[in-house]
Amino acid sequence: MTPRNACHARSALLSCCAVIALMPGAASAQDSAATRLSPIIRLPEITLYAYGGDDDANSIVARELAVGGKVATSILDTPASVSVITQAEIERRDARTLEDVLQYSAGTIADYYGTDDRNDYFQIRGFDASTYRDGITLGGLRGIREEPLAYERVEVIRGANSTLFGPADPGGSINFVTKRPRAERFSEVFGTVGSDSRKEYGFDFGDVLTPNATLSWRLTGKLQDSDREYDFSRDDETFLMGGLTWQPSDVTSVSLIVDYLDRDATPNSGGYPRGGSYDRSLFLGEPDFNYLNVERTTVNVIAEHDFGEGLTLRSNLRYSDTTDDYGYVYVSGDDGVFPVGRTYIASAGTAEEWAGDVILQYDRDLGRIDSSTLVGVEYRSVTSTEDSAFAGAYPIDPRDPDYSGAPEILSPYVGQNRDSRTRAVFVQQNLSLDDRFIATVGARHDRLNLSVDNRLMGTSDSDDYAETSVRGALTWKVTPEISAYASYAESVAPPDLGTEPERGDQYELGVKYEPTGFDGLLSAAIYDLTKTNVSVMNLDTGISELVGETRVKGVDLEAKAQLSPDISLIASYSYADSEVLGSDPLSDPLRPGETIGVTGNAVGTVPRHAASVWIDYTLAGAGSRGDMTFGLGARYVGTYFYVTQNNTGRSDATILLDAAYSYDVTDRTELALNVHNLADEQHVVGRGSADFYNPGRSVSATLRHRW
Repeated sequence: MTPRNACHARSALLSCCAVIALMPGAASAQDSAATRLSPIIRLPEITLYAYGGDDDANSIVARELAVGGKVATSILDTPASVSVITQAEIERRDARTLEDVLQYSAGTIADYYGTDDRNDYFQIRGFDASTYRDGITLGGLRGIREEPLAYERVEVIRGANSTLFGPADPGGSINFVTKRPRAERFSEVFGTVGSDSRKEYGFDFGDVLTPNATLSWRLTGKLQDSDREYDFSRDDETFLMGGLTWQPSDVTSVSLIVDYLDRDATPNSGGYPRGGSYDRSLFLGEPDFNYLNVERTTVNVIAEHDFGEGLTLRSNLRYSDTTDDYGYVYVSGDDGVFPVGRTYIASAGTAEEWAGDVILQYDRDLGRIDSSTLVGVEYRSVTSTEDSAFAGAYPIDPRDPDYSGAPEILSPYVGQNRDSRTRAVFVQQNLSLDDRFIATVGARHDRLNLSVDNRLMGTSDSDDYAETSVRGALTWKVTPEISAYASYAESVAPPDLGTEPERGDQYELGVKYEPTGFDGLLSAAIYDLTKTNVSVMNLDTGISELVGETRVKGVDLEAKAQLSPDISLIASYSYADSEVLGSDPLSDPLRPGETIGVTGNAVGTVPRHAASVWIDYTLAGAGSRGDMTFGLGARYVGTYFYVTQNNTGRSDATILLDAAYSYDVTDRTELALNVHNLADEQHVVGRGSADFYNPGRSVSATLRHRW
């Protein structure tokens, strides 16, 4: 660690230690029934709720948001379009990646690069979305796919929202809520076998360490040995996470969580010649040059303290150290023109990050008005390196592949060290009048210092950015079960050197219904989202340029409900009308060196219509037979252009079916079967230099035991 980074690290650590030092060490111990503090504030009542009111392990319906304390409120009173994918839903659908997790959420399209498995690819409301862990940004996800087993739930807030989270893409915010120790004993083990030689074993244990439950622990992990659906592939993973929570009283909680992720996989099948139809098992890369390695260690400290009289302090500090590298061969060519061209590409990177926040919240009853004021500061420091290289590869005939081996030499085209530091201050005010009207206003100011050392060119550049974003909303509690809202929110995307930050502006109207007759939440929203200062890479110069403005207008509908003890439902529908309002010509993907006008075009990878539905039916056990649950899901994705240039074709409208079955062998043991893409439907989801197909049918069986 450099002296400069060590200074940054010490500053962040001291901020968290200062928070802990303020906590009274002589607080009386509570018995094991005491619930852990958590930042859930339900407006308009302005009362503090212990996070855990939602049963994420057993229910698909959530009523509260966590989001690291920045939007800690009931979903009904949150002036935004929100989805929560609970642990129960993740397990029920056997969601192995974030792409899988998001498949049944409104406004979301995922997995549009098929067998490119370096990242999770997804968009919300036609734009990229940023990811967070317990309210703190995760930054870029190049080569890192989050492990769903690590999280209680995944929270999705659609649309622009930099006022809450800082520099972010305008499509939305995805927050992973980390599993923490609980003041109780629990145990779970599971084993999964399935398609592509999948073998997976995992566990989740926890207990208290002291008789009065002031100290508790949790250990979660999994070991995966698998292939992917194409030849010469692998998808192996080791994950381990351990946590300790110290709760000396019902007003103080400090959690330390450490996790380790190690992936040994392959990144890509290489793609398939454009316009053809090939078996997904076909591999057109190089068996001796197809690797993806990720190793990451993360340390989290989460502290919370209630001083009483409405004053609460929270802090979250995270340190992570990451290394990743990949190498593969990609195809460039059209079907029928054989052999097709290929190119070697390789990249290696490291990243060391410190990130943290301190949030002070003050709630007060002012008679007819209830007030909740939130003030916070945030700090993030990232030091990273990146080295990338390429080389021409021998062409290949997909009808009779003849592999040529790894390259003898690669030509570097990226070699840089990056150092970024972000400091922010934010404030949010909620005012509730007569338990009927909630006014929400917020503002955030971010300062970003960015420096880049280009080792290939022998140059160094740096720049400073200062951006302010605002947010405002009004919520009307029509009845205790129905709320309506109007909101305006802004976003500012992290810039690169030589470019202006991309900005997003969103207007939204919405309504939500939380019925009393059954456990459920229904929501509807209409929005107008605009993104300006759009940066697009010029393929001729390799320089990002500001090229214009795009807009997406649409509707999102979503329902999650436990209609009866036997029937549960997840359903969504989205309509999105996208358009490039103004832009300089972009590079033509079909004619290298030439440009093409795009003003008036639809934005790439934005289907106008998308819908999904998942239904579970439970047949109660009788005699020696246990409960059986049958699940069936359908996902419809309408047609979309592959690229914003609109000249490389468009996808087919498709319906994909998923199915699930589970049987309670005993009260504590469950056998589950899952089938993704039941009909094995195949279509092109992305097109660049080659075609990429959607994932094929996969089958898995999981035996899970809890005690």
